[in-house]
Amino acid sequence: MKIYGVGADIIKISRIKSSIKKNSFIRRIFDEKEILRCKKQNKSASCFAKRFAAKEAFSKAIGTGVRKGINFNEIVILNDKNGKPFIKLLGKTKLKIEKKFKKKKFKISLSLSDEDDYAVAFVNITI
Repeated sequence: MKIYGVGADIIKISRIKSSIKKNSFIRRIFDEKEILRCKKQNKSASCFAKRFAAKEAFSKAIGTGVRKGINFNEIVILNDKNGKPFIKLLGKTKLKIEKKFKKKKFKISLSLSDEDDYAVAFVNITI
């Protein structure tokens, strides 16, 4: 497999903390599973911020940004049974990415972290 793209993003958690006060923002950016998970967390703003950064990093890794059929709420950041984060694509975004890679097998790797005031995400896509 070869590297197709790499993306990274860092965000100030306080920026997301003020944004998540608006239901319209939450619904536009996050999937229902993400919302439920983050609202259960003690540091919900940090949880939302890491997921926001992951969506930005993914859009950078695919080289298009968020436009032309790529929707943040269809880029879903979940965790496996061991807590490892992963990206699941839904709807039109999934179709757009499959078309972009011509249905070739591709792998999306994701790393999330936060410290004090910041959340960071790194995405690596291999084909």
